[in-house]
Amino acid sequence: MGRNKARRLSGSRHFRQRLVLATLTSSPIAIEGIRAGGGGLRPHEVSLIRLVDMISDHHSIELEVTGTKLTYKPGVIVGGRGLEHDCGVDRGIGYFLEPLVLLGLFARSPVSIRLKGITNDTKDPSVDTFRMVTLHMFKHFGVPLEGFELKIESRGAPPLGGGEVHLRVPNISSTLTASNWIDEGKVKRIRGVTFSTRVSPQIENRILYAARGVFNKFILDVHIFTDHRSGSSGGRSAGYGVYLVAETTTGCLISADATVCYPNVDEMSEESENPELMSPEDLGDQVAKMLLDEVAQGGVVDSTHQGLLFIMCALCPPDVSRVRVGQLTPHAIETHQNIKDFLDVKFIIKYDPNSYTVTLKCVGAGVKNLAWKIS
Repeated sequence: MGRNKARRLSGSRHFRQRLVLATLTSSPIAIEGIRAGGGGLRPHEVSLIRLVDMISDHHSIELEVTGTKLTYKPGVIVGGRGLEHDCGVDRGIGYFLEPLVLLGLFARSPVSIRLKGITNDTKDPSVDTFRMVTLHMFKHFGVPLEGFELKIESRGAPPLGGGEVHLRVPNISSTLTASNWIDEGKVKRIRGVTFSTRVSPQIENRILYAARGVFNKFILDVHIFTDHRSGSSGGRSAGYGVYLVAETTTGCLISADATVCYPNVDEMSEESENPELMSPEDLGDQVAKMLLDEVAQGGVVDSTHQGLLFIMCALCPPDVSRVRVGQLTPHAIETHQNIKDFLDVKFIIKYDPNSYTVTLKCVGAGVKNLAWKIS
C-alpha cells in the first residue's frame, strides 16, 4: 500500500487503537460508517482526536459534520510541555492515558500534560491502576521509569467529574527493546488504595476491612491505604472505590479496581427511586476476589493489560519477544487483528494445558522514533 493511499476502514470498533497505530506507522486512514444513523463519533472519541491534534504537527484531520466519516493523514508527533486537555465526562481519563503514552514515547520531545475529567469510573482503568501498574510495564521494553510521572491532583467521579491529573511521558531516542517476559512468579505482597469523594471517610475503612478479610486467608503482607478527598480535591460528584495490586517475586504487578458512583441528583425526577448502590463491604469483597481471579489465571499481566502488552511487543525491533498471559480476552484477540493490519506482525500462540496460560511470540516491526531526528 502506498504511503499516501489511505487505508479504508469501516465502523466504530477499535477506534482508539486504529488512531494510535495509524499515527505510529504514518498510515493514512479513512473510516466510514461510524455509527451510521446513531450519531457518529461519541464525545470521547472526538476528544481523543483533539488530543492527537494537540501533540502532532503536519497532519490532516477531516471529520464530516455527521461524525460518520473520518479521514486522517498522520504527521509528526511533536509532544510538548505545559499542555492541558479537558477529557470531558463521557469516559474516564484512563481512556486517554494509553494512547498518550504510546504516542508520547515516539514524540520529538517529552510530553507534559494536565488532564481534566473523571479519574475513577466503571468503564475504564482508574488513574491509580495506570500510575502503579501500567507505567511499570514499559520498563520491560527498555523505557526507564524515571521519566514517567502521573500525579493525581484531584479525584473526580461520574457523572460530573472534576478530577485532574498531571502526566509526564519521556520520549525514546530510537526504538524499544524486545522483551522475554514469561515468569510471573509467586505473589509476595498486596497493596492498594481506597478512595472516597464527597462522602464519609468511614466508607473507606469499611472497604478496607472487607478486602483484608479475603486476603488474610492467603497472605499476611497486605497494606491498603486510604485517600479521602473533599472540597475542590474531591471533584464535583460523590463516589468511592478501591484499587488493588498483587506484586510477585519476579516483579509482575496484577491489578483490579472498581468504583461506585452516585447519580446526578439534578437529573433525577421526583418520582424516581433512589438507586441501590453496592455497599462498601460488598465492593471490598468483590474487588479482592476479582484480584484473586486475575492471579489464578496466571501470566505476567492482568486481563486489562493484555492488549497494550501485545502492541508493545509488536512495536519492538525485529527481534523475538516472548510473553505469557492468562486466558485471552476478546479485546486482546481484536488487538491482534489491528496489529496485523497496521504493523504486519503475526504472533505464534502456544497454549499450555497444565497452567492454562498462553505464551505468545513475535518478531517486532521495528518502529522507530523518526521525530527525534527532526529539528
